[in-house]
Amino acid sequence: MGWCSLSQKLINRSPDLLRLRADKYDIETRGGFLLAKQVPYVNARRQVLRGTLVAKLVLAGDVTTRPENHVVHFIGEYPCNAEGKPIEQIRNSSETKKLAEGVEINHTFSANPKPSGYYEDYYALIFTYCSILSGPAKVIEPLVTAKPGTPVVPDEEDNYIFNYVDTASSRSEIDVISQKLELARIAILGLGGTGAYVLDLVSKTLVREIHLFDKDVLLTHNAFRSPGAPSLDELRTMPLKVEHFASIYGKMHRGIKVHKEHIDSSNVELLRDMSFVFLCLDDGGAKKLIVQKLEEFGIPFVDVGMGVYLGETGLGGVARVTASTPRQRAHVQSRIPFAEIDVNNEYSQNIQIADLNALNAALAVIKWKKLFGFYMDFVKEHHSSYGIEVQLLTKENVAE
Repeated sequence: MGWCSLSQKLINRSPDLLRLRADKYDIETRGGFLLAKQVPYVNARRQVLRGTLVAKLVLAGDVTTRPENHVVHFIGEYPCNAEGKPIEQIRNSSETKKLAEGVEINHTFSANPKPSGYYEDYYALIFTYCSILSGPAKVIEPLVTAKPGTPVVPDEEDNYIFNYVDTASSRSEIDVISQKLELARIAILGLGGTGAYVLDLVSKTLVREIHLFDKDVLLTHNAFRSPGAPSLDELRTMPLKVEHFASIYGKMHRGIKVHKEHIDSSNVELLRDMSFVFLCLDDGGAKKLIVQKLEEFGIPFVDVGMGVYLGETGLGGVARVTASTPRQRAHVQSRIPFAEIDVNNEYSQNIQIADLNALNAALAVIKWKKLFGFYMDFVKEHHSSYGIEVQLLTKENVAE
């Protein structure tokens, strides 16, 4: 699942949530939303029912901070006063909308606290809305309460993908779309400049496992074309790329798996169970076997590459992204260069610039997200290239 129940660590470190729990409100989180459940209210038929308040969580790491506004969502019928008339003072909108797995709201409320316009914390937010909704219910059933003291459901944070809750998706209300990227496992082959940027972007998604394959060490020149900024002391230790980047992105994503090896004929079977593969290799000769096997395994993949040259007035060249899916593979042989690198050519150049590596990675990740429905894809191109000199992004090999 892409959500977790409220972490006890988050409660203990957030005084407002701790106070809500101590006061016996029935609270939990799903994705980046705080849910206050079993809130009594009156419907249009003067029946006392129970509903759920839903508020976006704003966190500073694993601690709550002040809510960003005074708006909350509601799961249930529209609340009324004791006479069965709608409480218009808090009406914002009414629309059934799925915010996250298991969170489908029906209404949105706005109770602006004057004069500040905001609530100091989540206790004040939840307390205020519970009072507004449950007040009419108490007129009909005097003993009804918004504090049922429901036993706490055990934490499920060990099944959560991140080390802290993804409030970026909930803030934008795209949790449902984000879950389209909850794949079992992907692989990134090569952690040079582009591959490391691919990791940076993919580590912020709901992919359960991210497998890194590279046996090279991180050297000084790598630091100038990769994300982050290793210290001089770190570079002196000559860490393996997979270990260096896993230590960085493992702080956020729990599913990063390290493989201190390149893929070749001896271990290509490791890719058989992948949901998707990013090929970020310079050596075209190594790609040939990998591409053949990925097609045999029926696995979709994206291959990236750059051809940058030194001209009279500056650098020019192309950044390329080639996608291959079971739906479209015939173009691969003509689009991906399979020439082997001549390691003995001391005059050969492999010009890489951080911004081009980042762009190449971004285009590859965007294509991956399109293939799995995160982004809309009207063209369905399987090959694109960015021309530096002419500022042109092409779209070719369109799937039927």
